[in-house]
Amino acid sequence: MSEPHRTDLAAPSERDLRRWRRHLAAERAEAAIYRRLAALRTGEEREILLALAEAEARHEEHWLALLGDRVGRPLRPDLRTRVLVALASRFGSVFALALAQRAESESPYAQDVHATPQMAADEQIHEEVVRALAARGRSRLSGTFRAAVFGANDGLVSNFALVLGIGATGVSTGTILVTGLAGLLAGALSMGAGEYVSVRSQRELLEASTPGPKAHRAIAHLDLERNELALVYRARGLSPEEAEREAALVLGGRGSLPLTAGTEVDEHEEIGTGRQAAVSSFAFFASGAVVPVLPYLVGLSGAVAVVVAAVLVGLALIATGTIVGLLSGGNLAKRALRQLAIGYGAAAATYALGLAFGSTAG
Repeated sequence: MSEPHRTDLAAPSERDLRRWRRHLAAERAEAAIYRRLAALRTGEEREILLALAEAEARHEEHWLALLGDRVGRPLRPDLRTRVLVALASRFGSVFALALAQRAESESPYAQDVHATPQMAADEQIHEEVVRALAARGRSRLSGTFRAAVFGANDGLVSNFALVLGIGATGVSTGTILVTGLAGLLAGALSMGAGEYVSVRSQRELLEASTPGPKAHRAIAHLDLERNELALVYRARGLSPEEAEREAALVLGGRGSLPLTAGTEVDEHEEIGTGRQAAVSSFAFFASGAVVPVLPYLVGLSGAVAVVVAAVLVGLALIATGTIVGLLSGGNLAKRALRQLAIGYGAAAATYALGLAFGSTAG
């Protein structure tokens, strides 16, 4: 690691010293995060995380060398880093890796004259390493998680819009409550059934594309002169010459017929099971759809019920947007505000339509 120019170190200002201490605190915290995540893993993932921790320790040494005897009292890392440490300690989950990915992507070293180019390059590569590690967890979550998050969001938006739209027509509070509960049940059943059919269909398509195990038993009885086995490889995209060569290896006992490729197994894992997806969709749609009905369930009515429902739904939309932002490693505020804008926009459109119908009926 190369030293910064001595002119940069001649007389560091108090502002420089504070910045170096912040960098030092961040490097120490990030190294601790990777070590704690590594303690919860085995094999290659553990080795990769420990290597990341070692790299952060090298960066820590850089700031220690600059500070010398001016290190002062250890600073606390920023709020996001403290959240990362808590997640890594308690869960060691994809959430921690996703946040770490975002933290690496926002490294200030490229603009800091006191950080070396190697350190800035390290942080960029760290982002890709953490992205790859987080992708494994995202793949495992994607089937059931997708059904859960989108089910909850659909329940929030659709039932909030339904309740507001019906309420705007001027019907009684009892009618609004019954309509909201009916919308909850109908929507949850529809989501569950639709997700089950969707996931089952995807799995059946994958299974239909996976070669059957009976082909293994047929190999011993193939006509060696005609070599029908080569057609399997040609159907999988190999040229006639390559197909003949691979088939000859199998028939000679030096190869194996590719019956279950790893990608096919991974695709099944990512999709999940139909039952899991259906239960998740039903439960999370219902949990989202009940939120705008809660004020009416506790006896509120009129404008008060609408305001309370809007606040509760807004908080829930912000929460789902934040979760998506956490897992994607994206900007949390942007994801949360996007969910809020979409939900309130749909509800406002339905409310306006309800007002129009109410005035027409009147």
